[in-house]
Amino acid sequence: MMRTSNHLIGLLNFVTFLLSIPILGGGIWLSSRANNTDCLKFLQWPLIVIGAAIMVVSLAGFAGACYRNTFLMWVYLFVMFFVIAALIGFIIFAYAVTDKGSGRSLTNKGYKDYYLQDYSGWLKDRVADNGYWRKIASCVRDSKACQKIGRSVNGVPETADMFYSRKLNSIQSGCCKPPTECGYSYVNETVWTTGAGFSGTSTDCTLWSNDQQQLCYSCNSCRAGLLASIRKSWRKVSVVNIVVLIILVIFYVIGCAAFRNNRRIDNDEPYGEARMTKSHPSAFQL
Repeated sequence: MMRTSNHLIGLLNFVTFLLSIPILGGGIWLSSRANNTDCLKFLQWPLIVIGAAIMVVSLAGFAGACYRNTFLMWVYLFVMFFVIAALIGFIIFAYAVTDKGSGRSLTNKGYKDYYLQDYSGWLKDRVADNGYWRKIASCVRDSKACQKIGRSVNGVPETADMFYSRKLNSIQSGCCKPPTECGYSYVNETVWTTGAGFSGTSTDCTLWSNDQQQLCYSCNSCRAGLLASIRKSWRKVSVVNIVVLIILVIFYVIGCAAFRNNRRIDNDEPYGEARMTKSHPSAFQL
Protein backbone atom coordinates (compact mmCIF):
# COMPACT_ATOMS: atom_id res chain seq x y z
CA MET A 1 0.00 0.00 0.00
CA MET A 2 2.77 2.44 0.95
CA ARG A 3 4.79 1.50 -2.15
CA THR A 4 1.75 2.33 -4.29
CA SER A 5 1.38 5.72 -2.56
CA ASN A 6 5.05 6.52 -3.12
CA HIS A 7 4.75 5.61 -6.77
CA LEU A 8 1.68 7.83 -7.08
CA ILE A 9 3.44 10.76 -5.39
CA GLY A 10 6.48 10.27 -7.60
CA LEU A 11 4.31 10.23 -10.73
CA LEU A 12 2.43 13.36 -9.65
CA ASN A 13 5.68 15.19 -9.01
CA PHE A 14 7.03 14.18 -12.40
CA VAL A 15 3.89 15.49 -14.11
CA THR A 16 4.12 18.66 -12.00
CA PHE A 17 7.66 19.10 -13.28
CA LEU A 18 6.33 18.84 -16.84
CA LEU A 19 3.59 21.39 -16.04
CA SER A 20 6.24 23.89 -14.94
CA ILE A 21 7.57 23.95 -18.50
CA PRO A 22 4.63 25.83 -20.10
CA ILE A 23 4.63 28.32 -17.19
CA LEU A 24 8.35 28.93 -17.61
CA GLY A 25 7.89 29.02 -21.38
CA GLY A 26 5.14 31.64 -21.01
CA GLY A 27 7.46 33.82 -18.96
CA ILE A 28 10.25 33.47 -21.51
CA TRP A 29 7.79 34.29 -24.32
CA LEU A 30 6.69 37.44 -22.47
CA SER A 31 10.37 38.27 -22.02
CA SER A 32 10.96 38.03 -25.77
CA ARG A 33 7.91 40.22 -26.36
CA ALA A 34 9.28 42.73 -23.85
CA ASN A 35 12.58 42.85 -25.69
CA ASN A 36 10.92 43.24 -29.09
CA THR A 37 7.66 45.22 -28.90
CA ASP A 38 5.90 45.29 -25.51
CA CYS A 39 8.93 46.90 -23.83
CA LEU A 40 7.79 46.43 -20.20
CA LYS A 41 10.67 44.22 -19.16
CA PHE A 42 9.79 43.65 -15.50
CA LEU A 43 6.38 42.01 -16.04
CA GLN A 44 7.60 38.58 -17.09
CA TRP A 45 9.86 37.92 -14.09
CA PRO A 46 7.16 36.83 -11.59
CA LEU A 47 6.03 34.15 -14.06
CA ILE A 48 9.59 32.97 -14.71
CA VAL A 49 10.25 32.75 -10.95
CA ILE A 50 7.01 30.81 -10.37
CA GLY A 51 7.79 28.37 -13.21
CA ALA A 52 11.35 27.80 -11.96
CA ALA A 53 10.09 27.33 -8.37
CA ILE A 54 7.56 24.69 -9.45
CA MET A 55 10.28 22.90 -11.40
CA VAL A 56 12.71 22.82 -8.45
CA VAL A 57 10.08 21.92 -5.84
CA SER A 58 8.64 19.11 -7.98
CA LEU A 59 12.11 17.62 -8.36
CA ALA A 60 12.49 17.71 -4.56
CA GLY A 61 9.11 16.00 -4.17
CA PHE A 62 10.06 13.40 -6.78
CA ALA A 63 13.28 12.62 -4.90
CA GLY A 64 11.39 12.46 -1.61
CA ALA A 65 8.92 9.94 -3.07
CA CYS A 66 11.61 7.78 -4.64
CA TYR A 67 13.73 7.63 -1.48
CA ARG A 68 10.78 7.68 0.95
CA ASN A 69 12.19 10.87 2.50
CA THR A 70 9.35 12.24 4.60
CA PHE A 71 11.10 15.57 5.18
CA LEU A 72 11.50 16.27 1.45
CA MET A 73 7.87 15.36 0.87
CA TRP A 74 6.76 17.69 3.65
CA VAL A 75 8.89 20.52 2.20
CA TYR A 76 7.40 19.84 -1.25
CA LEU A 77 3.81 20.07 -0.03
CA PHE A 78 4.52 23.11 2.14
CA VAL A 79 6.34 25.12 -0.55
CA MET A 80 4.00 24.03 -3.35
CA PHE A 81 1.06 25.49 -1.42
CA PHE A 82 2.67 28.94 -1.53
CA VAL A 83 3.76 28.50 -5.16
CA ILE A 84 0.16 27.71 -6.15
CA ALA A 85 -1.02 30.72 -4.15
CA ALA A 86 1.55 32.89 -5.98
CA LEU A 87 0.35 31.58 -9.35
CA ILE A 88 -3.26 32.39 -8.40
CA GLY A 89 -2.14 35.88 -7.36
CA PHE A 90 -0.30 36.42 -10.64
CA ILE A 91 -3.32 35.33 -12.71
CA ILE A 92 -5.60 37.68 -10.75
CA PHE A 93 -3.07 40.50 -11.14
CA ALA A 94 -2.74 39.87 -14.89
CA TYR A 95 -6.48 40.07 -15.40
CA ALA A 96 -6.86 43.04 -13.06
CA VAL A 97 -4.34 45.24 -14.89
CA THR A 98 -5.65 44.24 -18.34
CA ASP A 99 -9.37 44.08 -17.60
CA LYS A 100 -10.34 47.11 -19.67
CA GLY A 101 -9.48 48.61 -23.01
CA SER A 102 -9.43 47.70 -26.68
CA GLY A 103 -9.11 49.37 -30.04
CA ARG A 104 -11.95 51.30 -31.66
CA SER A 105 -13.16 50.02 -35.01
CA LEU A 106 -13.13 52.50 -37.89
CA THR A 107 -15.38 52.83 -40.92
CA ASN A 108 -13.78 51.43 -44.08
CA LYS A 109 -10.54 50.68 -42.24
CA GLY A 110 -8.94 47.29 -41.58
CA TYR A 111 -7.07 48.58 -38.52
CA LYS A 112 -8.28 50.14 -35.27
CA ASP A 113 -7.41 53.35 -33.46
CA TYR A 114 -6.34 53.29 -29.81
CA TYR A 115 -7.15 55.81 -27.07
CA LEU A 116 -5.47 55.99 -23.68
CA GLN A 117 -8.69 57.00 -21.94
CA ASP A 118 -10.16 53.61 -22.84
CA TYR A 119 -7.77 51.99 -20.37
CA SER A 120 -7.55 52.21 -16.61
CA GLY A 121 -5.63 50.92 -13.64
CA TRP A 122 -2.05 50.63 -12.50
CA LEU A 123 -0.58 49.67 -15.86
CA LYS A 124 -2.24 52.62 -17.61
CA ASP A 125 -0.90 55.00 -14.96
CA ARG A 126 2.52 53.47 -15.43
CA VAL A 127 2.75 54.19 -19.16
CA ALA A 128 1.02 57.58 -18.76
CA ASP A 129 3.94 58.80 -16.65
CA ASN A 130 6.12 60.87 -19.00
CA GLY A 131 9.37 59.97 -17.26
CA TYR A 132 8.69 56.27 -17.51
CA TRP A 133 7.23 56.53 -21.01
CA ARG A 134 10.43 58.03 -22.44
CA LYS A 135 12.23 54.76 -21.73
CA ILE A 136 9.40 52.69 -23.21
CA ALA A 137 9.13 54.91 -26.30
CA SER A 138 12.86 54.49 -26.89
CA CYS A 139 12.41 50.71 -26.72
CA VAL A 140 9.46 50.80 -29.16
CA ARG A 141 11.52 52.93 -31.54
CA ASP A 142 14.47 50.55 -31.31
CA SER A 143 12.19 47.60 -32.06
CA LYS A 144 11.82 49.05 -35.59
CA ALA A 145 8.12 48.18 -35.61
CA CYS A 146 7.40 51.22 -37.78
CA GLN A 147 10.22 50.52 -40.20
CA LYS A 148 8.69 47.12 -40.86
CA ILE A 149 5.29 48.57 -41.72
CA GLY A 150 6.21 49.50 -45.30
CA ARG A 151 4.94 47.37 -48.19
CA SER A 152 5.18 47.45 -51.97
CA VAL A 153 3.55 45.55 -54.82
CA ASN A 154 5.93 44.67 -57.65
CA GLY A 155 8.24 47.39 -56.42
CA VAL A 156 5.45 49.99 -56.31
CA PRO A 157 4.51 51.43 -52.89
CA GLU A 158 1.03 50.55 -51.73
CA THR A 159 -1.76 53.04 -52.29
CA ALA A 160 -3.83 54.71 -49.59
CA ASP A 161 -6.74 52.32 -50.17
CA MET A 162 -4.43 49.34 -49.83
CA PHE A 163 -3.03 50.73 -46.59
CA TYR A 164 -6.48 51.49 -45.17
CA SER A 165 -7.53 47.86 -45.70
CA ARG A 166 -4.56 46.45 -43.77
CA LYS A 167 -4.90 44.86 -40.31
CA LEU A 168 -2.18 46.68 -38.42
CA ASN A 169 -1.20 45.51 -34.97
CA SER A 170 -1.81 47.89 -32.08
CA ILE A 171 1.78 49.18 -31.96
CA GLN A 172 1.80 49.95 -35.68
CA SER A 173 -1.58 51.65 -35.56
CA GLY A 174 -0.91 53.66 -32.41
CA CYS A 175 2.71 54.64 -32.93
CA CYS A 176 3.45 54.63 -36.67
CA LYS A 177 0.61 56.77 -38.05
CA PRO A 178 -1.46 59.73 -36.80
CA PRO A 179 -4.91 59.05 -35.32
CA THR A 180 -7.60 58.87 -37.99
CA GLU A 181 -9.61 61.65 -36.32
CA CYS A 182 -6.83 64.12 -37.13
CA GLY A 183 -7.66 64.00 -40.85
CA TYR A 184 -4.08 63.67 -42.12
CA SER A 185 -3.62 62.74 -45.77
CA TYR A 186 -1.75 59.57 -46.64
CA VAL A 187 1.57 59.83 -48.51
CA ASN A 188 3.05 56.51 -47.42
CA GLU A 189 2.85 54.31 -44.35
CA THR A 190 4.84 56.67 -42.11
CA VAL A 191 4.55 59.98 -43.95
CA TRP A 192 1.31 61.98 -43.73
CA THR A 193 0.43 65.59 -44.57
CA THR A 194 -2.13 67.86 -42.96
CA GLY A 195 -3.74 68.88 -46.23
CA ALA A 196 -7.21 70.35 -46.40
CA GLY A 197 -8.71 67.51 -44.37
CA PHE A 198 -6.92 68.31 -41.10
CA SER A 199 -9.57 68.63 -38.41
CA GLY A 200 -8.18 67.07 -35.26
CA THR A 201 -8.34 68.69 -31.86
CA SER A 202 -6.55 65.92 -29.97
CA THR A 203 -3.08 66.69 -28.62
CA ASP A 204 -1.88 63.66 -30.58
CA CYS A 205 -2.64 65.54 -33.80
CA THR A 206 0.00 68.14 -32.99
CA LEU A 207 2.47 65.58 -31.65
CA TRP A 208 2.61 63.64 -34.93
CA SER A 209 5.83 64.17 -36.90
CA ASN A 210 7.05 62.86 -40.24
CA ASP A 211 10.50 62.63 -38.69
CA GLN A 212 11.07 58.88 -38.68
CA GLN A 213 12.66 59.12 -35.24
CA GLN A 214 9.58 60.86 -33.82
CA LEU A 215 6.41 59.74 -35.66
CA CYS A 216 3.76 59.29 -32.93
CA TYR A 217 6.02 57.85 -30.25
CA SER A 218 5.05 60.70 -27.91
CA CYS A 219 1.32 60.26 -28.59
CA ASN A 220 -1.22 58.85 -26.17
CA SER A 221 -2.35 56.60 -29.03
CA CYS A 222 1.09 54.95 -28.94
CA ARG A 223 0.76 54.35 -25.20
CA ALA A 224 -2.69 52.89 -25.74
CA GLY A 225 -1.38 50.67 -28.56
CA LEU A 226 1.31 49.36 -26.23
CA LEU A 227 -1.30 48.59 -23.55
CA ALA A 228 -3.40 46.73 -26.12
CA SER A 229 -0.37 44.65 -27.13
CA ILE A 230 0.41 43.80 -23.49
CA ARG A 231 -3.22 42.92 -22.83
CA LYS A 232 -3.24 40.52 -25.78
CA SER A 233 0.04 38.88 -24.70
CA TRP A 234 -1.01 38.48 -21.07
CA ARG A 235 -4.41 37.07 -21.93
CA LYS A 236 -2.79 34.36 -24.08
CA VAL A 237 -0.41 33.38 -21.28
CA SER A 238 -3.14 33.55 -18.63
CA VAL A 239 -5.28 30.96 -20.45
CA VAL A 240 -2.40 28.47 -20.28
CA ASN A 241 -1.69 29.39 -16.64
CA ILE A 242 -5.31 28.80 -15.61
CA VAL A 243 -5.31 25.32 -17.17
CA VAL A 244 -1.99 24.47 -15.48
CA LEU A 245 -3.26 25.88 -12.16
CA ILE A 246 -6.35 23.66 -12.18
CA ILE A 247 -4.22 20.57 -12.84
CA LEU A 248 -1.71 21.59 -10.15
CA VAL A 249 -4.44 22.01 -7.54
CA ILE A 250 -5.90 18.58 -8.37
CA PHE A 251 -2.46 16.96 -8.17
CA TYR A 252 -1.67 18.81 -4.94
CA VAL A 253 -4.83 17.49 -3.28
CA ILE A 254 -4.05 13.94 -4.47
CA GLY A 255 -0.44 14.33 -3.25
CA CYS A 256 -1.62 15.47 0.19
CA ALA A 257 -3.93 12.44 0.44
CA ALA A 258 -1.14 10.06 -0.59
CA PHE A 259 1.29 11.68 1.86
CA ARG A 260 -1.20 11.34 4.73
CA ASN A 261 -1.70 7.70 3.75
CA ASN A 262 2.06 7.12 3.96
CA ARG A 263 2.21 8.77 7.37
CA ARG A 264 -0.70 6.65 8.61
CA ILE A 265 0.95 3.45 7.41
CA ASP A 266 4.28 4.49 8.96
CA ASN A 267 2.53 5.07 12.30
CA ASP A 268 0.68 1.75 12.08
CA GLU A 269 3.72 -0.39 11.14
CA PRO A 270 5.13 -0.87 14.70
CA TYR A 271 1.74 -2.07 15.95
CA GLY A 272 1.35 -4.40 12.99
CA GLU A 273 4.82 -5.85 13.56
CA ALA A 274 4.10 -6.29 17.28
CA ARG A 275 0.91 -8.23 16.53
CA MET A 276 2.70 -10.43 14.00
CA THR A 277 5.56 -11.06 16.44
CA LYS A 278 3.12 -12.16 19.14
CA SER A 279 1.18 -14.46 16.82
CA HIS A 280 4.16 -15.83 14.87
CA PRO A 281 7.34 -15.26 16.86
CA SER A 282 9.35 -17.54 14.57
CA ALA A 283 8.79 -15.15 11.70
CA PHE A 284 10.88 -12.45 13.38
CA GLN A 285 13.38 -14.58 15.31
CA LEU A 286 16.34 -16.54 14.06
